[in-house]
Amino acid sequence: LRNSAGFRLRFLVFFASDPLTFEAGGVYSALWRPAPLPRCQLLAAAPPPTAIPTEAVIETPENVQETHSPPNRVALFLATAGGVGFAPVAPGTFGSAVGVVLFPFVSGLGLGLLLLTTLALLSVGIWAADEAERIYQTKDDGRIVVDEVVGQWITLMPLALLGRSWDPLWLAVGFFIFRGFDIWKPGPARWAERNFKGGAGVMLDDVVAGIFGAGLTAVLLWVLA
Repeated sequence: LRNSAGFRLRFLVFFASDPLTFEAGGVYSALWRPAPLPRCQLLAAAPPPTAIPTEAVIETPENVQETHSPPNRVALFLATAGGVGFAPVAPGTFGSAVGVVLFPFVSGLGLGLLLLTTLALLSVGIWAADEAERIYQTKDDGRIVVDEVVGQWITLMPLALLGRSWDPLWLAVGFFIFRGFDIWKPGPARWAERNFKGGAGVMLDDVVAGIFGAGLTAVLLWVLA
């Protein structure tokens, strides 16, 4: 019988049988392999899924920008000449107008204090313009007009030398002269704008334009007045 085909078939069925179908094979196979764990134990034994903390924040360019320090309001106030730079049209022209309005009062302090005040505003303006460029993320942003104030003062300085700081006609002449040089930007002014970075580049091209304007204003004063 051991060599018979029927015994060999039962022997194979015994080892290959499933415990739910063949009782004998199931008992024997249970001796060779562990019984499967119940489903509830499998779930309990499984490691918990990795959870993302609720307070975790995915870093994005917007989030990074929000974490930066708040804008320097003092720098923006100076760079925009007290908010004049937010004019919807021609903010540079409005900045020059501020310079014209303030010039008679500043020149009344005397020529020496006028020069010191202009140099001080130039130095502070470089810092303020640099900060404003960083905040606005734009080179020589149109809202920065403190450079127009400084350039306009330089153009009007011949009026202070000749005692014409309160003459409305010559103030208007100096205003248009500076606006012309500021828009035209003769060679040295354009060179300064291209070769100086940050706030210095914003301010110094208007300083050069103001020097050209002061020269023309002085010539007109000498010829006409």
